[in-house]
Amino acid sequence: MDVEAIVIGAGVVGLAVARRLAQSGVDVLVLEAEDKVGSQTSARNSEVIHAGLYYPQGSLKARTCVEGREMLYAYCRDRNIPARKIGKLVVATDDAQLPRLEEIFRQGESNGVEDLVWLDAEGIRRIEPEVRCRAGFFSPSTGIVDSFALMLALQADAENSGAQFALRTRATGASLKNSGFSVDVGDDALACNLLINCAGHGAHAIALAMPDYPRNLVPPRTLAKGNYCSVAGRAPFSHLVYPLPEPGGVGVHVTLDLAGNMRLGPDVQWIEDIDLQPTPGIEPAFRASVAKFWPGIEAREIAASTCGIRPKISGPGEANADFRIDGPEAHGVPGLVHCFGIESPGLTASLALAELIAAKLEPGL
Repeated sequence: MDVEAIVIGAGVVGLAVARRLAQSGVDVLVLEAEDKVGSQTSARNSEVIHAGLYYPQGSLKARTCVEGREMLYAYCRDRNIPARKIGKLVVATDDAQLPRLEEIFRQGESNGVEDLVWLDAEGIRRIEPEVRCRAGFFSPSTGIVDSFALMLALQADAENSGAQFALRTRATGASLKNSGFSVDVGDDALACNLLINCAGHGAHAIALAMPDYPRNLVPPRTLAKGNYCSVAGRAPFSHLVYPLPEPGGVGVHVTLDLAGNMRLGPDVQWIEDIDLQPTPGIEPAFRASVAKFWPGIEAREIAASTCGIRPKISGPGEANADFRIDGPEAHGVPGLVHCFGIESPGLTASLALAELIAAKLEPGL
């Protein structure tokens, strides 16, 4: 079977890319190893639409988060996907944290997040009476989305424009062939002119299995597990509540879903192998962490509920790496894009990333 473009991986970014290419008239085949789309990283997160606060100015994360946020809200409105701007608070719990809080506030403004509101402790209590802190700020453009409904809509759009999906079909490698590529799938090989590697945790293996691709251009793969805990009882909050970031993540925070249910997480646990079972015994650490800004957690029952794995390309003690969208300008191979390190805010940035990837494949596409 020969197609114009093959997308490896049907997570939210792979789906957005397939939709973007198919709507431009490209013949697209999506290869997905699992039995449904978006069942790995894209389905195991906080479902937050991020504003663009934490990322270095000018970085891909900053640019695609801010652009993608507005694209995502518009797409959800157009396609009737459940999403809501509920806003979030970022808080400092003691005086020592205030300089870092101010730094994040200024970082967000420099990234083009124009609606941030600085609040003192009394201002925070007026918005969320159960939060205890020294100061904080409010981000009105942060929201939540039904990530599964989003991915089903992207898949439907792609299919309605002619894209095909091959589930339970694992790509194991690829090689250059004439002016295109040969993609290994079991004992078969598929030919294409454009190849987009959106395989998430498997993206590194795909790149390393390409005999013509320089190994030194493949970044190290690092895995960071993030656990979540459910909380018994009615949520006392109407907004998301975040502490200051921790190394590798944004801190164990209070998230809400579209039904108003509350959970805590994620934490950061550096791991060697993918393990999609919540880590036993995490509840005391979660309770202690959240109690710093929400003392009421002490009266609630909590239980480990789920987890996800961040496909990171930076490790313990290192600054968080930017997205790596490696197109021909990075490796010199026309028609090839590798996506590495697509962690948060990948869901928020997905539509903007699809535009960027399309431009790298063929200007004007």
